[in-house]
Amino acid sequence: MEKLTKQTVDALKPSKVGVKGSYSIEWDQELRGFGVKVVASGLKTFVVQYRNAQGRSRRIMIGRYGVMTLEEARREAKTVLGRIARGVDPLEEKQAAASDAITVAEVCDWYLAEAEAGRILGRRRRPIKASTLAMDRSRIDVHIRPLLGKRAVSALKLGDIEGAQADIAAGKTSKPRAGSRGGAATGGEGVAARTMSTLHAIFEHGVRLGKIESNPARGVRRLASTPRDRRLSRAEIEKLGTAMRTAAQDGEHPTGLAAIRFFLMTGLRRMEGLALERTWLRDEEGSIRFPDTKSGAQTRVIGRAAVDLLLAQPQSGSRFFFPADWGEGHFVGIVRVLNRVCAMARLDDVTPHTLRHTFASVAGDLGFSELTIAALLGHAARGVTQRYIHIDEALRLAADLIADEMADILDGKGASARPPRRGARQSQEFRETDQGVPQAES
Repeated sequence: MEKLTKQTVDALKPSKVGVKGSYSIEWDQELRGFGVKVVASGLKTFVVQYRNAQGRSRRIMIGRYGVMTLEEARREAKTVLGRIARGVDPLEEKQAAASDAITVAEVCDWYLAEAEAGRILGRRRRPIKASTLAMDRSRIDVHIRPLLGKRAVSALKLGDIEGAQADIAAGKTSKPRAGSRGGAATGGEGVAARTMSTLHAIFEHGVRLGKIESNPARGVRRLASTPRDRRLSRAEIEKLGTAMRTAAQDGEHPTGLAAIRFFLMTGLRRMEGLALERTWLRDEEGSIRFPDTKSGAQTRVIGRAAVDLLLAQPQSGSRFFFPADWGEGHFVGIVRVLNRVCAMARLDDVTPHTLRHTFASVAGDLGFSELTIAALLGHAARGVTQRYIHIDEALRLAADLIADEMADILDGKGASARPPRRGARQSQEFRETDQGVPQAES
């Protein structure tokens, strides 16, 4: 066939009718690189095929037959081919224009899809954890998408992003709790700053993997939130213990009450404790082998009283020590149980993380060193060699003493002004060393 004509274009039929993805191209013999592509549905599109400066074969669509006439397409093809001869890559230009038009919501959707597929690496050069991804998704859906989702990434300015941060801090995107499960979406400086960190990280991944040209969040000044240092005094722990006993008599959720007591005796993070599986407990060793935590795989020492509490939990067929009331998951209602108990005890601003701070505070009152407390709390190792330090009796002693002390205060057996136990003085032998500080096992 020679020069394409309207008659020949009208007569073109798909080579494989109904076969999805199949197509054929009829080339114009007069204007090299110009042709008509016919897909299985019969749709006809004018295309130009060429090689760019690097010798790569490229193809670009210039219009649809019926919307554009053959002669209009031929003139456009001549213009495109002329620009190609001058070294311009029209497909690259088109892709760059599409990149400029991509919205914040589209970048966030791309990030979530890629991260879920394990193609984006996070901390420690490993795929992003499911728990981290769940938090990122929540921040995207609750804060980022409503405020910035429709904005083009290329058009964002620092002022736009810092303005969104201010809106989050002011509670503009906060929402009440919906339904019987889940929590409320709150605002505040801490939430705003963490959301900006998430947005910055998403844009950085986008730049690194070629999804966007630049990160508009670079240079954003994140709000400096005041760290929460709320911890319960001995008198408040006693009040909490009294309220827990009363609540148990009144029919409060036994799993929630047991979880609160366990957190106070171990200092575990909320999800570390609630998602604790029975196979992770090393009863004789007095430890828990976490396959994964915020700081990686870890062995965490807990006191004998905490071990006994776990073993006393009813066997329900669940793999978790604190199972959900229905389904195969773990218990999630600790916040609501804690709020109700604290209301009875007239204690304000108490969260599951407050219980972790309280554990550390009681450990400090007993005279244990920061290194020992850090090991019990599962803070990240400060040195590579610390990963290989084994559990020793000194750390077991510390865990036992703290758990016993916490249990006594909760049960009303400890005097508020009582001096530290004798065991704390025994810890002087290892307080100034790195001994007895196990960290994440490799």
